[in-house]
Amino acid sequence: MLNISENNQIRIDGKYKTVRNLTERPHYRVLNKIIGFISVITIIALFLPWTQNISGTGFVTTLKPDQRPQTVHTAIAGRIEKWYVKEGDFVQKGDTILFISETKDDYFDPNLVQNTKQQVDAKKMALESYGGKVTSLEAQVASLQREQVLKLEQAQNKIRQSRLKVKSDSTDLEAVKTQLRIAQTQFNRAVQLNKDGLKALTDVEEKRLKLQEAEAKIITQENKLLTSKNELINARVEINRLIAEYSEKISKANSDKFTALSSQYDTEAQVNKLQNQYVNYSIRNGMYYIKAPQSGYVNRALLAGIGETIKEGTPIVSIMPAGYDIAVETYVDPVDLPLIKKGERVRVWFDGWPSIVFSGWPGMSYGTFGGRIVAVENFISPNGKYRILIAPDKKEGKWPEQLSIGAGAQTIALLDNVPVWYEIWRTLNGFPPNYYQPKDSGDSKAATTEKK
Repeated sequence: MLNISENNQIRIDGKYKTVRNLTERPHYRVLNKIIGFISVITIIALFLPWTQNISGTGFVTTLKPDQRPQTVHTAIAGRIEKWYVKEGDFVQKGDTILFISETKDDYFDPNLVQNTKQQVDAKKMALESYGGKVTSLEAQVASLQREQVLKLEQAQNKIRQSRLKVKSDSTDLEAVKTQLRIAQTQFNRAVQLNKDGLKALTDVEEKRLKLQEAEAKIITQENKLLTSKNELINARVEINRLIAEYSEKISKANSDKFTALSSQYDTEAQVNKLQNQYVNYSIRNGMYYIKAPQSGYVNRALLAGIGETIKEGTPIVSIMPAGYDIAVETYVDPVDLPLIKKGERVRVWFDGWPSIVFSGWPGMSYGTFGGRIVAVENFISPNGKYRILIAPDKKEGKWPEQLSIGAGAQTIALLDNVPVWYEIWRTLNGFPPNYYQPKDSGDSKAATTEKK
């Protein structure tokens, strides 16, 4: 037992004079009141609203890619002959920056374009000649085909005539045979009557003569029939000959036509190739003068001197476009990327511009400007972060006109509102900010539309 009782307790405030004097001082009581007041204020402050945010560091850039500083390159190899601008000059689109001369022996001829043009014209004339030859051969083929049709019709008519003649000669032959039979019958009857004494011998001789004439006629008529049949055969043979003859002529004409067509197509290909060379030479002549692709200021000349030889694609000068829409390019950590949404509000302040920033209370900040996220890169950058592009918020004040491209910038993406004590607890435990979907973002509008 420690044997501690109320009688044995030491009263420090009564024993030590210094402690008693401090207790009796008036400002000691005031200090206690101040400490109590600050404690109350601190407890109240823990329940004040705090805006969670994601901070980032970036620089000023332009909203559109064609408004950013660009380097003008030469498209062909050459030798520097003359400069038309100097650093800091303002150039309009199409103004000449530099003149270079040719260094390749294939293009040394000063009349290269004119000579190529003459070659093109000559090949075009040859192409027209082949076209005329093809037209003539087509007309020749058509004429031969028409002539073949007429010749075949003529041969068909001759066949019909031969057939009719054969038929006529056959009929005549039958008639002669009939006459022969009649003459034979009359002759036999005359002989019989002569034997019977009813006819004179002269009548018999007369009938014999007629019989012989009939026999001679039948031989003649058979010869005529054979001749007609031969003519019919000849007419048929003539048709085959005509078909073979005109087929050969038409085939030869078509062969000449296809040869001319082949030459025509080959010449047409040569014309196209020469025209391509002519256009290439003409364009190359225009590339000796390197011109400004857009209006802007010449920031820096990347080459110097006269007579320096340069290769294709060599950078010549750097130009800053005169007109551009300003924006801020910043980067966020991968853990914060799911909290970034297109259209979300962001506060921005710039290096060299006076500002007072309270990250948790953006309304109390001074010198910050409103922005909206317009693009979120889906692929990580070499620095291990994700790139975010921020444009000025049209609902707030304009950004300073004195800003220059490349100036440093700080950004804060505003998220959900939480109590201060919650934010302190989250930070001490290393938790990420609350997942927050802004009500006025484009994604939330799309989701609302789908629900409807």
